[in-house]
Amino acid sequence: MFKFLKEKLKQWTEKVAKSPKEEKSETKPEEKISKKPKKGIALKQLGTDLDAALRGEIFGHEPKLEDRENEKELPKSFFQRIKEKTGKIKISEDEFDRYRDELELLLLENNVAFEVSDRIIKELKSRIVGRELLKNGIEGEIKNALGDIISEILVKPFDLLERVIESEKKPFVILFFGINGSGKTTSIAKIAEFLKSRKIKCVLAAADTFRAASIEQLKEHGENIGIPVIAHEYGSDPASVGFDAINYAKKNRADCVLIDTAGRMHTEKNLIKEMEKISKVCSPDLKIFVGESITGNDATEQARIFNESIGIDGLILAKSDIDEKGGTALSVGFVTKKPILFLGTGQKYSDIEPFDKNKFLDKLGL
Repeated sequence: MFKFLKEKLKQWTEKVAKSPKEEKSETKPEEKISKKPKKGIALKQLGTDLDAALRGEIFGHEPKLEDRENEKELPKSFFQRIKEKTGKIKISEDEFDRYRDELELLLLENNVAFEVSDRIIKELKSRIVGRELLKNGIEGEIKNALGDIISEILVKPFDLLERVIESEKKPFVILFFGINGSGKTTSIAKIAEFLKSRKIKCVLAAADTFRAASIEQLKEHGENIGIPVIAHEYGSDPASVGFDAINYAKKNRADCVLIDTAGRMHTEKNLIKEMEKISKVCSPDLKIFVGESITGNDATEQARIFNESIGIDGLILAKSDIDEKGGTALSVGFVTKKPILFLGTGQKYSDIEPFDKNKFLDKLGL
């Protein structure tokens, strides 16, 4: 995750700083420098993508040897002009605008939502255009500006363990929701194992009474990690399952109740109303949305609708270990203004890690 975006960001930054040379000499059609991104390039990781763009490896190329020999015939690049000067230089608005479309494209291709990419580009332009920058430090200045912008977009996550421990209300109730197939139930089991390993006594509530085999799936997870599961029959009221699980936790002095719910599409209004009922009956201390990192803009829109209709306190992005693009994390945080709490990183119960803004920026090379 992120490596490809990191590379593309680096390339784009370098490109802004030294504008790739354009050939004026006659060349064969197949030798002409392409100004469009190559098709079919796997956008494996967002960081790699951005670095590549900055170096001009995707959106432009270094001149060939024969072109260097005819360098007098080529227009001087932005970097060349910088190197001929001493002291400080400025990036003009026109020079920045030459490459803004490429930056927007590589962000969109890597699952960064349009409104987020627009914010990043506008902020970056306001921070570097017209400023006096050291000629040898322009690339670093652009990267620092990008890092600051992305850091400001992401909400700093709170410590879930700390919330549970410090809460005066016992049991601490966490309600989970998301769409079918997002990895919600497995993520709940991972969180339960995460808390149990830190001496937090948990109870699972199988409030997904709609999907076939959902109760059995949660019971299996419960047996594997040694945590009790409260369940009713299929078709029963999911709110009553959560209510009974809370009462069970009170009687058995459990610290935390984790409520699984039926996966539902964000467009299904009746199911959204059902979720509102569960929330009202169970009065959760936290409402967590679970989405798939690999679904990109779909996950972003799902998170937006759930937040508007139910209200969420945090997010978990499952399957981030197979996310080839990386922009989903940036987008869901921006549109919900809520923190990403955990990333799912594999199939084992231990394969979940707290989201860290600094690690995120490091992986982007910023």
